[in-house]
Amino acid sequence: MGNFILIVDDEPNVIASLKRALMDEPYEVITACNGTEGLEQLEKHRIKVVMSDEMMPGMSGTEFLTEVKKRRPETIRIMLTGHASIEAAMNAVNRGEIYRFFTKPWNDIEIKLALKSAIERYDLEEENRRLLRTVRRQAVNLKLLEKAYPSITRLDRDEEGNILIPDMDDDEFRAIVAQCEQEYA
Repeated sequence: MGNFILIVDDEPNVIASLKRALMDEPYEVITACNGTEGLEQLEKHRIKVVMSDEMMPGMSGTEFLTEVKKRRPETIRIMLTGHASIEAAMNAVNRGEIYRFFTKPWNDIEIKLALKSAIERYDLEEENRRLLRTVRRQAVNLKLLEKAYPSITRLDRDEEGNILIPDMDDDEFRAIVAQCEQEYA
């Protein structure tokens, strides 16, 4: 999966400047000039990070990022604004759960580091979600096995704590494997 980053700003020179700054980075930069267009891009691509301006006509950056959070809560959200006020920053953080907040003019190196960190966070959280799904699926599989073969998950140990493995004939083993393959295929 690509490292898709969505930049939303109503100023074409800001978009061009950010694209230029990210030209040598391993990102696929997608752009939009307003919140509505940004939401359309969000539906077309698997966006990992959204960077949005606050002051845009039609839909503010806070409104846009709040909608991004509703539609794609896993997407990391960054605010970039030339009109920073404490109230606007707090509102953006509280409503859109913003990962980082930058003011214009920005420092290219800080933006690059923030994007790198945001991509790493996205990937780590995605891996955590994948592992959680695996653990849940395995727990269900164990419950099904236990239901079909009572006490199969019980472990007997010797006096030293070593697990004792009971003898099982080949036919019994093949029957268990066949049933598991059939139920979980």
